Amino acid sequence: MERLMHYVWQYRLLTPADMVTVDGRRVSIIDPGRHNKDAGPDFFNAKVKIGDRIWAGDVEMHVRASDWHRHRHDTDPAYDSVVLHVVDCDDAPITRRNGETIPQMVMRCSPEFSRRYDLLVGRSDIDLPCAPEIPSIHPLHMRDWITALAYERAYTKADRIASHLQRYAGDWEQTLYVTLARALGFSINAEPMERLALSLPLQFLRKHSDSLTAIEALMFGQAGLLPCTGAADGSSRPRSTGDPYAESLAREYTFLAHKFSLKQLTSPGWKMGRMRPQNLPYRRIALLAAMVAGDFRIVRRLLDAKCPEEAIELMRTPLTGYWASRFTFGGASERTFETMSRGSATVLVINVAIPLMIAYGMSHGDDALTGRAFEWLASLPAESNSIVSTFAAAGIPARDAFTSQALIQLRREYCEKHACLLCRIGHRLLAARAKR
Repeated sequence: MERLMHYVWQYRLLTPADMVTVDGRRVSIIDPGRHNKDAGPDFFNAKVKIGDRIWAGDVEMHVRASDWHRHRHDTDPAYDSVVLHVVDCDDAPITRRNGETIPQMVMRCSPEFSRRYDLLVGRSDIDLPCAPEIPSIHPLHMRDWITALAYERAYTKADRIASHLQRYAGDWEQTLYVTLARALGFSINAEPMERLALSLPLQFLRKHSDSLTAIEALMFGQAGLLPCTGAADGSSRPRSTGDPYAESLAREYTFLAHKFSLKQLTSPGWKMGRMRPQNLPYRRIALLAAMVAGDFRIVRRLLDAKCPEEAIELMRTPLTGYWASRFTFGGASERTFETMSRGSATVLVINVAIPLMIAYGMSHGDDALTGRAFEWLASLPAESNSIVSTFAAAGIPARDAFTSQALIQLRREYCEKHACLLCRIGHRLLAARAKR
């Protein structure tokens, strides 16, 4: 309830007729102040007019006025600067430490506003509670919000790259390796793939860059996905599985793990169920190994790509040999499979190449590179997933990746977190009903 009160105060969603202190003085907001989410009053440095006097100070809010005493604010010097106490229920007068009475106002919102707030925020049985009213949002407001969301998501990804870059002392290739690993896990296995890359530095892999077998042994061994990395009797001797290649990787991993003092990931969290075979982590790890083998120096190649098509082709490294006809360890299929579809490679460009361009452009003050990244995003086709489909059904179609990225950001950071008060769609739907 207090969160809703903060929202109403911050955006001045009360009618003048409802803004009256309990002793009958008119209140008007000159400046709502700065919302404080830490200890202390809820709004700092507010400016309000109470009666004929203008007050500058802090504003505190409670559901019940008696909470002021229950929280011991009447003995806390941090609350001596409070000039207005806003409550839902006036059940007690309040004072400062010196005994001075603090003006108190009951916040009155329309019943329809409260009902709508509960509908948007409190319903967990509806996938998108605002869907029926989305068409009522003016297209100009919707385009503005979509643009802001797309930039928000892109810069969040760029910030993640910047944090890895700082961790690795400015090593862009190592940073890209971790970013690529996470992206190859897509949404299902992103975290385990990132954990794998973090546990297996690129510098170790480069020492064996001429051997795809060694790189696969390190990756599958670290991931805990080799079917024969330990003997059935608990000894370190690999047990037989009937798969000579898997057994050779297990032997190689045992040697290399000792050489580099590696510790296999514990409970990495791989997800295998209800997944198409081409999306299984085995094949994604094999693809990462193929991209690292030889010479993993593709940062400059991605930055110098003249169009998204070039970057897409860089992501479609072919799988040869053992993994050309397999999705997991075991028997081979009679046919070979496409390493990665064009759609999946496009998603990698969206999640790897474009954030890399933005992060690199910001790091080097290259505005042209950053601008080109957003041009790419607007030129690529929209992603095809359940989130995009949900919003399309609600009247927000995605015709390009710029929009689909915005919708993913909206879903992940606002809808799923019930942050309707922070969403511009929710704000407009609620603000229209705040005043009686």
